Amino acid sequence: MTKRMNIPFSPPDITDAEVEEVSKALKSGWITTGPRVKKLEKLLAEYVGVPTEAPNCVCLNSQTACGELSLRLLGIGPQEGGSEEDEVITCAYTYTASASVVCHVGAKLVLIDCQKDSLEMDYEALENAINEHTKAIIPIDLGGVPCDYDKIFEIVNRKKQLFKPSNKIQEAIGRVAIVEDAAHAIGASYKGKMVGSIADFTNFSFHAVKNFTTAEGGAMTWNHIDGVDDAELYHQIQLYSLHGQSKDALNKNKPGMWEYDIVGTWYKCNMTDIMAAIGLVQFDRYPKLLARRKEIIEKYDAAFKPLGVETLPHYTKEHISSGHLYIIRVPGVNDEQRREIIIKLAELGISTNVHYKPLPMHTAYKKLGFDLKDYPNAYARYANEITLPLHTCLTDEEVEYIIKSFKQVLKEYVD
Repeated sequence: MTKRMNIPFSPPDITDAEVEEVSKALKSGWITTGPRVKKLEKLLAEYVGVPTEAPNCVCLNSQTACGELSLRLLGIGPQEGGSEEDEVITCAYTYTASASVVCHVGAKLVLIDCQKDSLEMDYEALENAINEHTKAIIPIDLGGVPCDYDKIFEIVNRKKQLFKPSNKIQEAIGRVAIVEDAAHAIGASYKGKMVGSIADFTNFSFHAVKNFTTAEGGAMTWNHIDGVDDAELYHQIQLYSLHGQSKDALNKNKPGMWEYDIVGTWYKCNMTDIMAAIGLVQFDRYPKLLARRKEIIEKYDAAFKPLGVETLPHYTKEHISSGHLYIIRVPGVNDEQRREIIIKLAELGISTNVHYKPLPMHTAYKKLGFDLKDYPNAYARYANEITLPLHTCLTDEEVEYIIKSFKQVLKEYVD
């Protein structure tokens, strides 16, 4: 009999190198936003392929902050003297952060269903939802798998004639903006182009459970927009992220530079140098971390696909995933049976998860008027979904134990 193991779902992969770099940051006397954050921004801009001079990358304290500030840069929200609401479209099959940022800025949230055979948004529904009030679309790279960005760009360009810009950035873009939720997708690519350089704005998460972590944190990257100064955009994000203060702490600390202005009553969501210290080491290690995730996914796929288990297409001719989540759907089981499988795996020491309950199942979104019956595909995808452990702390022995245990449990439910 195989010895029972205890396998956590997604622990952070932290080595002595990260600990040493954090220690250096602590001993440096500079622990808030400073030189390490600035260095990480430059490295990430170069990595994803956006201009590095400004740079076209800002590190903040979460993907949620990045998503919200992207919408604020675009001027999305209540318009002065106007009675019409700005609208932002995203998919019902996602985590709340994809949608809550729309509510934060005071715009109207428009949820569409996912596809019948995919976790990606229904692109036909997307096209039908765009109207003269639509200002942005938030596509979601769920599990690290990029969306069909060619299709999304085709749709927004076909709908250009409806677009009514309300600030200079919107006017420069000249169509509905694409604000990518790439929380899971650092390191992914679509048709040879890195995620982070595809959408107008891209927002990454570096939360503790992500492939690349700074404990808490995230980054916003953006493509150059003709007629918009990247350095001004970078500065505006800095202002948004630090109370509207005209100088950050690094510049205020220079001799005689104590005085500053508050140019807006804005927010507090900057990244610290302690967080960036973790990120700098993670950045060096990241190619090997991505390669290890691919190894595990290939082992899982070889074991589970012959059983009829549906898996995410992480690696195809069109895209390379970051391999963030191993999302599966068990054929022929309902929600109750799916819950039984999760419990049985837990009894064998394997922690699993579900990604995600569709937003209309949650109280907050019910209160906003969303009804699950309008999202049948999202519910169908959710009802038999299980996410297995996929992280770089897994040993080969643990991977084999997960495969063997899952097969054992599955026998009771699949012919």
